[in-house]
Amino acid sequence: MDIVYIRDLRVDTVIGIFDWERRIRQTVSLDLEMGWDIRAAAATDGIETALDYKAVGKRLIAFIRAAEFQLVETLAEQAATIVLNEFQVPWLRLRLSKPGALRGARDVGVVIERGQRA
Repeated sequence: MDIVYIRDLRVDTVIGIFDWERRIRQTVSLDLEMGWDIRAAAATDGIETALDYKAVGKRLIAFIRAAEFQLVETLAEQAATIVLNEFQVPWLRLRLSKPGALRGARDVGVVIERGQRA
């Protein structure tokens, strides 16, 4: 299986468990690796059979900007579900991080894999 990826997609959202976090917007960063057979797109040089990473990115940006979750785990799971269901991606690895959430660390977050990798 080939992989189409998006690295460091940064979106501002409401995320966190503390009261002060619920009143501000914080940046989260996503890295996605999405399983996709690119041979058909490569053979035709047409977007019709390619995984449209721009459409994936725009959909996730819209969703995350409107979201208000307490946990990065919930946001990651919801974002993965969108990609799997709306874009017919059979497998993905999603890394969602919250830069600056822990003093002394560049970021913290989760990495999840969903679907079947062929």
